[in-house]
Amino acid sequence: MSELSHVDEDGHVNMVDVSEKKPTKRTATARSTIYLPALIMAEIKNGEIHSAKGAVFQTATIAGIMAAKKTGDLIPLCHPLGLDHCNITIDTAGPNHLVVECTATITAKTGIEMEALTGASIAALTIYDMCKAMSHDIVIQETKLMSKTGGKSDYSRK
Repeated sequence: MSELSHVDEDGHVNMVDVSEKKPTKRTATARSTIYLPALIMAEIKNGEIHSAKGAVFQTATIAGIMAAKKTGDLIPLCHPLGLDHCNITIDTAGPNHLVVECTATITAKTGIEMEALTGASIAALTIYDMCKAMSHDIVIQETKLMSKTGGKSDYSRK
């Protein structure tokens, strides 16, 4: 059990103690891939979908950044972090897919990957919410960490 960072040697949940760690610059990028039916993809004009609820990608970008900033409130035992930067991009990837990427940066004692994952997830969910009136065949296929730097170890997905 002690290999899990949020479980002590007795198997009890705990918040990781970062008080002795040194702050380092940390950056993480996460990606969510969304399948959109052709009828929704056909609505993309000049890199945006305009729905009855407003500009879909602009709203999703704001939602993703807001969520990344609130990650410590959403995920139990996650340290609340004041982000130095957060960026969301939304791009087409093939005829029926969008890729949402969230990159978050901070100089702190603990990671930033949960903030990037939360930002990408909530941006994808916002796209679903704003487009569901056109079709419920939208599928958020995966959300994954693409890379992280800083802290104990770096990571990069091939």
